Amino acid sequence: MKVAVFSTEPYDRKFLDAANAAAGSPHELVYFDVRLEPKTALLAAGFPAVCVFVNDDVSADTLRALANGGTCLVALRCTGYNNVDLEVAAELDMKVVRVVAYSPYSVAEHAAGLIQMLNRKLYRAYSRVRDDNFSLNGLLGFDLHGKTVGVVGTGKIGVIFAQIMHGFGCHLLGYDPYPSPKFEALEDARYVDLPDLLAQSDIISLHCPLTPENHHLINATTIAQMKDGVMLINTSRGKLIDTKAAIAGIKSGKIGYLGIDVYEEEEELFFRDLSDTVIQDDTFQLLQSFPNVVVTAHQAFFTREALNDITTTTITSISDFEQGNPLKDEVKLPQKVATPA
Repeated sequence: MKVAVFSTEPYDRKFLDAANAAAGSPHELVYFDVRLEPKTALLAAGFPAVCVFVNDDVSADTLRALANGGTCLVALRCTGYNNVDLEVAAELDMKVVRVVAYSPYSVAEHAAGLIQMLNRKLYRAYSRVRDDNFSLNGLLGFDLHGKTVGVVGTGKIGVIFAQIMHGFGCHLLGYDPYPSPKFEALEDARYVDLPDLLAQSDIISLHCPLTPENHHLINATTIAQMKDGVMLINTSRGKLIDTKAAIAGIKSGKIGYLGIDVYEEEEELFFRDLSDTVIQDDTFQLLQSFPNVVVTAHQAFFTREALNDITTTTITSISDFEQGNPLKDEVKLPQKVATPA
């Protein structure tokens, strides 16, 4: 099957080609560096399938343009699908598949890395020593042992992150509408309501998908409920945090540390080299200016193990679609529950 693969980098091609070869090279993969959006959807004309990533625009206009060109499968090489208009996909009888699970250790370990980076000022320490400055002034951190860590979202990644922080000797608070027995089994871990988690946690880490209900979960109101000087970590989706509210929290001292691998307007920034350009996003530029903020460019997933899982699952889903097999990782429009008369 011909597959148009959008938003590709050299590593995407390497791992997708390897997964395709391991499956017997059943598909013709054609790579495009550009993002998928309405004006680039024409590139996929004549392709039964497209393969897209987190910042591709799979909105109604894009889907209709794809359908006009003969595309009938959208294969997401990621877990989140908030960038897809599922209602229009269903209307067009277009199938959507995703990567339900990949190495959960990659993201959980990156979140722990951000905590250490911020706490022990490793970014400052590295730069200083490179400049032959061996002063310790301004590098004071704190012991993680004994601190309370709030885990918002206790799926596979959230549970592994909790296990890592448990290894540091932290107390654990969890919030999730669907409690995990694995989280509850951890010593000194318990579930609480979100306001209690916000009020009691020294460190808060977000590990939940983006849904319409939790858009800007972290906002002026929820930030006000947090401890003064709290550390906030986000390796999930950018729109979980209202960036302007977070900036206000940093200025007031309510947020003492912010570590993010995602940003709510990252589509025009991340996965690109903009080092020779003037970034026009003033909010992002202001965020970058704070000494207690660390931003990484959506790289938490970026390990060999995770990329192997992602590409193998993607190629398998495309093959299942071509062969008419059940789509194990299909994303379906949620069924509406009828209201009793």
